[in-house]
Amino acid sequence: MKILVVGATGTLGRQIVRHALDNDYEVRCLVRNTGKASFLKEWGAELIVGDICKPETLPPALKEVDAVVDAATTRATSSLSIKQVDWQGKVNLIQATQEADIKRYIFFSIVNAKEFENVPLMNIKYCTELFLQESGLDYTIFQLAGFMQGLIPQYGIPILDNQPVWVSGENTPIAYMNTQDVAKFVINALEIPETNKQTFPIMGDRAWSGEEIIRLCERLSGKEAKVSRIPIGLLRFLRGFTRWFGWTLNASDRLAFAEVIAGGKPMNAPMDDVYEKLQVDRDDITKLEDYLEEYFTRIMKKVREIDLEQSKKKKKKKGSFFK
Repeated sequence: MKILVVGATGTLGRQIVRHALDNDYEVRCLVRNTGKASFLKEWGAELIVGDICKPETLPPALKEVDAVVDAATTRATSSLSIKQVDWQGKVNLIQATQEADIKRYIFFSIVNAKEFENVPLMNIKYCTELFLQESGLDYTIFQLAGFMQGLIPQYGIPILDNQPVWVSGENTPIAYMNTQDVAKFVINALEIPETNKQTFPIMGDRAWSGEEIIRLCERLSGKEAKVSRIPIGLLRFLRGFTRWFGWTLNASDRLAFAEVIAGGKPMNAPMDDVYEKLQVDRDDITKLEDYLEEYFTRIMKKVREIDLEQSKKKKKKKGSFFK
């Protein structure tokens, strides 16, 4: 089977590419910059230049493809808006898939998206779900909560660097999952006809609050976190303020997502049925405690090695002084 992965350089997309190649799939990646995606080519994927915001670039990428895995999303540093990429770009890709007579399409949404119509990204994700359901494609929609990889810059690095860890509102509990594990569900779905025209949650078995993650990081690192709290009212003010200026609309849309993170409604869902239908062994899924323990163990070992090397250099300098 030959698949087209869109958003292949992202946190999730690259894991899907890696897992697909490991399972002997032919993988083509739609990329805007081949230089930044060179590692995918080194892995064995085919690269083709294109952009979902430029529909005329999509037909060549879809030629002789059996399935589309759409992992693209707006980057925080992008000059394009959420609406341009996550709505119009996705509409372009879905329509191009239909025109190429490709039936299989996998899309990633967010759990609870239907309940936050005032949050642009959530509303767009839900609208895309509806658009796919009416498309006639053999879609599979995966509703995600959060990635363990995002916990490192949010909690791990600030705690190790003695920098503030920012939390807000009621700090919604989130059932994080390792992107490597998400990729297992995705590739299995391609081979299971019963996943066609179905929606599945993909998330960890337990939802963690920010406070629980901070305490875990403190225990694993041996350091005390500097916690700074942002009132949700301030975030709402900033969102309203940034909407006054055209060049800050994207920032405003991202601030709106704080309503989800600070809302207090857990981002989780039952997974028993999903494990069974997608034929994934629960014991093979990474636990958040194990993920963070591995990270801190590796980092603390590196820190000790650096300290030891610096200590040796100081001793050599002292020795040379008396010669």
